[in-house]
Amino acid sequence: MPLLGLNHYTIRPADLERTRGFYEEVLGLRVGDRPPLGFPGYWLYVGDTPTVHLIGPRRDDGHPPQREAGPTGLLDHIAFSCTGLAEMQQRLRQRGIEYRERVLPRDRQTQIFLRDPDGIAVELNYPAEETPTGA
Repeated sequence: MPLLGLNHYTIRPADLERTRGFYEEVLGLRVGDRPPLGFPGYWLYVGDTPTVHLIGPRRDDGHPPQREAGPTGLLDHIAFSCTGLAEMQQRLRQRGIEYRERVLPRDRQTQIFLRDPDGIAVELNYPAEETPTGA
């Protein structure tokens, strides 16, 4: 069940295009490949790694549109690359921790979404070879 490293961080910007421009033009990240997730956004790459994810409005996600940043900005969630999907599912069930899963279209990675005790969203990404057949 090891965490292997930080995968990416995600921002829900007040202005998606302005924020993309900042990361691209000022910091030098490049817009790259992104799975068809069904809502607007960009994956911004440092070299070959999609490090910063920007997400636009999503239907029915329970988040109101962003208007202004608070003191820590518009951080949406933190994601880790992991192995040991079945072990993590069991660990979360044993502890009664609520989570939801999604299999990425095209890439077949399994993602687990949960919240830490302070309400910060955490995403755990597992390789496609750990995704059960038929999921």
